Amino acid sequence: MLKNKQLLMALSVFLIVFTTTYAFVYYNDGLNKNNRKINDNQNIQIKHFLPNENGNNENGSENNNEEESLSSPRPERKPVKVKGLYITGTSAGNKKFMERLVNLINTTELNTVVLDVKEDGKVNYASEVESVKKIGAYHELYNVDEVIKLLHDNNIYVIGRIVCFRDNYLAGKRVDLAIKRKDGSIWRENGSIAWTNPYNKEVWRYNIDIAKEAVKKGFDEIQFDYVRFPAAGKNEVDYGENPIPKADAISGFLKEAASEINKMGVPVSADIFAIVCETPGDTEGIGQVLERIGMDIDYISPMIYPSHFANASRGMMGNGKGQSINGILFTAPDLKPYEVVYNVLLKTKDRISKVEGYRAKVRPYLQGFTASYLPKGYYQHYGPEQIRQQIKAVYDAGYEEWIFWNAANTYTESAFARE
Repeated sequence: MLKNKQLLMALSVFLIVFTTTYAFVYYNDGLNKNNRKINDNQNIQIKHFLPNENGNNENGSENNNEEESLSSPRPERKPVKVKGLYITGTSAGNKKFMERLVNLINTTELNTVVLDVKEDGKVNYASEVESVKKIGAYHELYNVDEVIKLLHDNNIYVIGRIVCFRDNYLAGKRVDLAIKRKDGSIWRENGSIAWTNPYNKEVWRYNIDIAKEAVKKGFDEIQFDYVRFPAAGKNEVDYGENPIPKADAISGFLKEAASEINKMGVPVSADIFAIVCETPGDTEGIGQVLERIGMDIDYISPMIYPSHFANASRGMMGNGKGQSINGILFTAPDLKPYEVVYNVLLKTKDRISKVEGYRAKVRPYLQGFTASYLPKGYYQHYGPEQIRQQIKAVYDAGYEEWIFWNAANTYTESAFARE
């Protein structure tokens, strides 16, 4: 298990890895395509790559107390056991990509799309939320009405992903809402990305209002990502005198958000670091405590990417010894997708089973990409076999739902069972 200092370092590296995954995946997939023959003609891939974007955003406050009503009828649907793929706003705006995606879902076990509502500080469609319009915090990457209709017409469950507190655009427009250094200047992750302050309830309201508009647009579920504090040292940031525990702020936000969104007939989920399923309390200092974060929402999604656990190298994500998960030391976790996913979920199940009244179900995010940025010998190509190993681990651990993450939205048809 990583020590506190090592965890902080690992989390910082994780963020670098996570935010640069787009470029690495794009570059590596391009090389692979040019340098090797595809032997299996059934590995039909849906590809769409993202341009790099730097968003700026600002937040305003909006108190919507009016009676909630949907702009269009919500389709009647039976409870869904989610088997999903993540797609970006850019992908959603590409009609050919969406046609291929729908065909993939219609011919396999897949039934769900996680679609970006707010990413990089901007809503991805023409928003009518006053606080968003006031600061220009949206761009029209896709027509939300057309996309939702297309997916619903094909009986596809649609989850709207909202990146919450890592919001460089809002923090730049509203400096009063940004996380600050002790000298009053804006703190920036890796000297670049500013965050909004999770203690600030105006920031809460901003994200909740965006979520409620998404529900009105027809999204079947709201998923909050980056629902945490940044991995910053105590001497780097200033949250004021005697702030409440970070976990109180995160749990408080989710409780308030779920209270309002659930009243609209829609579930709420939250993405969490998988390492919090292993470590006790708020060891990472980000406000995500496993025993608390799922008390008031419907689902938690631990991001169980084997590549993102510490390895025994001295390179990327390395700490010289590896990562202990459920009492097992993994020195090269990316090479053990089944074992990593299985043991994270067993540890998660054991811990939350001891919490009376725990509400959230567990629906993990799984690795759908090749982590070629890791040192040689510590990563492998993630193809159909590695995908299936992770899915099997979910089922063997006693869970039924899963979502795959690939930042470039490159998914292989043969990885999923045909129906």
